[in-house]
Amino acid sequence: AMKLQRLTEDILDVQKIESKTMNLKKERFHLNTLILDVVREYRNQLENKNGNKDDDVEIKVNVANKDIPLFIEADRYRVTQVITNLLSNAVKFTVKGRILICLQQKKGKHLPEVLVSVTDTGQGIDPHILPRIFSRFVSKSYQGTGLGLYISKGIVEAHGGKIWGKNNDDGKGATFSFSLPSTH
Repeated sequence: AMKLQRLTEDILDVQKIESKTMNLKKERFHLNTLILDVVREYRNQLENKNGNKDDDVEIKVNVANKDIPLFIEADRYRVTQVITNLLSNAVKFTVKGRILICLQQKKGKHLPEVLVSVTDTGQGIDPHILPRIFSRFVSKSYQGTGLGLYISKGIVEAHGGKIWGKNNDDGKGATFSFSLPSTH
């Protein structure tokens, strides 16, 4: 029932993206806290996997200038959805290794931006699907629908941001990143 509900929500999100009718409920919030909350939930899922602690995958968070809160004005639910999609994919494709989530503020063309990156040491992105990775129904996994990255791209772009993915230079895993305008 939960998988059907998620599929229905994904299909509705695709329709909203394609018809450009996705309504964003923007609010100002602390991105550091949101990321830590999502990571805490995933760590709990990894620890409860098969009834014991799973030490094969480690999730770490690296926040540049931890003492400076990074605020954004965005739809909290939708940004959570993007981070969850990226982290879910990293966990799915990393059997053993590390997942690193980095958050930093950088200068954009006009306004400051926040940059969120999710780097894993998994199998990486198949070179055949890399050029289409943010298209609908593109997946190398039998567990998903191939809609998560497409929806994430629509959400990020609706906020005026950008999203991209690449295989890591060392040949181990992939990195997905997105940037959003930030507020001070």
